[in-house]
Amino acid sequence: MGPPAETDLYRDTWLRYLGYANEVGESFRAIVPVSLVWASYGVATTYVMADAIDKGKKAALAHEHDVGKTTQVAVAVVDTFVWQALASVAIPGFTINRICAASLYFLGTMTHWPLPIRKWMTTAIGLSAIPVIIKPIDRSVDFLMDSSLRKLYGAEEKRPSS
Repeated sequence: MGPPAETDLYRDTWLRYLGYANEVGESFRAIVPVSLVWASYGVATTYVMADAIDKGKKAALAHEHDVGKTTQVAVAVVDTFVWQALASVAIPGFTINRICAASLYFLGTMTHWPLPIRKWMTTAIGLSAIPVIIKPIDRSVDFLMDSSLRKLYGAEEKRPSS
């Protein structure tokens, strides 16, 4: 049995949930000021940048004496940033936004519930959708990156997802 795997601060601890902050913000969009929704995107984007910087530092240490150190660090940062930006911020944020917008619309046309009840129900639907959409989005972003960007730098096997 080999040594225990190193714990990744951004993937294996509670910090991972900061990447989902914007999905929570989108879920609450109907009942909170839009500035709070944008703040949730700030939290998620900060997480994405911190993870990319962390992976760049780890690549710098791993390739400390390699001739291609700069390239390896750049690949680590770009791969992590693009993957996280798509899988943790852009695609899930858009998905939850559309789920919530559709839910609010359909609740308005199909029920006679008061608006505050419809807004809270929309928030509950959005929050409930988060765990359902995560894995399919992660796998789709893996496929997208393996089929495009990773071919450019020959890192088809590199996967920043869990």
